[in-house]
Amino acid sequence: MSNQMRYIIFYKPYGVLCQFSQDTPERQTLKDYIHVPDVYPVGRLDWDSEGLLLLTNNGQLQHRLSNPKFGHDRTYWVQVERIPDDTALNKLRNGIEIQDYRTKPALARLLTEEPILPERNPPIRFRKNVPTAWLEIILTEGKNRQVRRMTAAVGFPTLRLVRVSIAHLKLDGLQPGEWRDLSSIETKLLHNIASTRRINY
Repeated sequence: MSNQMRYIIFYKPYGVLCQFSQDTPERQTLKDYIHVPDVYPVGRLDWDSEGLLLLTNNGQLQHRLSNPKFGHDRTYWVQVERIPDDTALNKLRNGIEIQDYRTKPALARLLTEEPILPERNPPIRFRKNVPTAWLEIILTEGKNRQVRRMTAAVGFPTLRLVRVSIAHLKLDGLQPGEWRDLSSIETKLLHNIASTRRINY
């Protein structure tokens, strides 16, 4: 078994479970795309979300970055029903109650143009005469289905959710289902973040 450390970013397509084990035959998993032994996701993306997923066989780094008390930026492009107003955006920015939890302050802005993204398969279901908008939301935490619950709580349900970056790591050049190893510079920056960022208790 090789002791070489691997650091991979993967463009997770819609409908792919964030695991290697096959629970149900009708759902694809990471095993259908990534044939690298012993790498595991750092955090998760829901099956119905798309975008950047970091995987590694460095257990210490994985544990550190997955710690819910460890804050690093996660950037999402979110398509929602209707056009959020300033009141809704300010609620997202300031933190809102979702279930029994109050979200931490976040960055949230309305994108002036629809982002250039690959088509989703299957496409979202548009409702006739209901406009949609795209938001950019940057979180420093990753609770279960957090973005969807946040937009729903302010009255603008999420239709499509794409994570486009984690800290300095970006999807640039990847298409859904593709992955690549991190460059040495990306890996060094990742280790710097993990070793210097404080955990806020």
